[in-house]
Formats: sequence, C-alpha cells, structure tokens
Amino acid sequence: MSDSTASSQLLVEPTRAREFLNGASATFPLLVGAAPFGIIFGTLAEPNGLSALGAILMSVIVFAGASQFIALGLLAAGASIPIIIATTFIVNFRHILYSANLVAKVKHLPQYWRVIMAFGLTDETFAAVNNRYLQTDNLSRAHWFYLGSFLAMYSNWILCTYIGLTLGNIFPQMQNWGLDFAMSVTFIGMVIPYLKSRPMIVAVLVSASLAVVSYDLPHKLGLLMASFSGICVGLSLLMLKNRQPVSKERKQ
Repeated sequence: MSDSTASSQLLVEPTRAREFLNGASATFPLLVGAAPFGIIFGTLAEPNGLSALGAILMSVIVFAGASQFIALGLLAAGASIPIIIATTFIVNFRHILYSANLVAKVKHLPQYWRVIMAFGLTDETFAAVNNRYLQTDNLSRAHWFYLGSFLAMYSNWILCTYIGLTLGNIFPQMQNWGLDFAMSVTFIGMVIPYLKSRPMIVAVLVSASLAVVSYDLPHKLGLLMASFSGICVGLSLLMLKNRQPVSKERKQ
C-alpha cells in the first residue's frame, strides 16, 4: 500500500476518539431536554417512598426514564413486583424495534460490545446513532460513536437524578414547575429529521392524531394504541411503495 493511499484512508476513517467525541457531541442537544426529566425524577423519588440511594441505583441500573417514572408511581401505589416488571416491560417494548433496526449494523461486533450497546439503547441515543449509521461509509468504528452517545446520556441522567434529589429537599413542589415539557420538545426534535418520506410522515400524523383522540383512555393505553397504529400504517405504506417497482417491471 502506498503512502498516499494510507494517508487518504486515515483522512477518511475517523479515529476511535473522534467517533467517541462525535457521538457525545451529536447527543448534547438531546441532553438539554432529558435533564429536566431526570431532575423531576429525583424530586419525586423520596416523596413517593423511594430512598435517595434507591433512586440513584435505579438510574444506574435501570437507566430508562419512562419506566422509572412508571415504576415509581406503581411503588407509591403499593403495586406488586410482578406488576411493576410487566408494566415496565411493555413500556420498553419499543426498544425491540430500535434493536431490529441496528442488529444488522452491529452483528460483526464481539458479544461484550453488543451487551454494552443493548444496555445503553435509549430514544436519544438511537436518534443520534441512527443518523450516523445512515452514513454507509466507514462504519467500522461507528460503535465508538454509539459509546460516546450512550455515556453522555448515562452520566447526564445519573447526575440529573442526584440534582433532583438535592433540589427536591429545597423546593418540595419542583415537580409542578412544568419542566417535563422539555422532554416533549426533545422528542419532537428527534422525529422531525426523519420526515423525509410519505410513510414516515403518515406514520407520525396517524400516531399524533390517535394520541390526542385517545388521551383519556386509562393506563396510557391510548399511547400504546397510537404507537402501534403509526408503526402499522407506516410499515404498510413502505411495503406498498417497495412493491410498486416490481409490479411495473412484471407488466413490462
């Protein structure tokens, strides 16, 4: 291999450190929206019967915002452990879709890497990393991008939980300040870059419409129904779109 070829490859292929920093940098805007969410969890922990140590350990071990809030509410209501596990499993079911999207891109990695990536798979990290994997060139070190994104979210979530625990003792009614609105804005920002095709646009419109219409259903069933319906409609339109060129070729 000539010196010019080697140097061109070095220019094209990012280093591990560069991928790691790029992953953290790409996730930084999403940290702003997640931070109030983590702080609110910390403020709610002790009033709902979870100790400060328990709240920190939950953020360290579970690391799933929506599931932690639901588990906290169920703990306060005196729900049994099997009910809490089953409920949080359903809430996190969407991560199977994320995993299905990424599995072909990480199957070449060692088992320990895939375990780390599975633990670190959050909505924000998936949004940041999926954009990286859409760049089909030079993916050999893209898992370091994933690691940078994951650790940025992970450290931010644990830190914000601690901040919430501290501030909760100073401002007992912080959970009523409306800080959770930042998370809604963050999710909107995550979705908008993907609205580039008709199936994606229709899927989002269907999900949003059903979520609003079914808002009053108990146990957040409307949210599950809206999510499932949006996925089905979007996938159906995508399959129909992919079949059309084949049908035209057969007619010719």
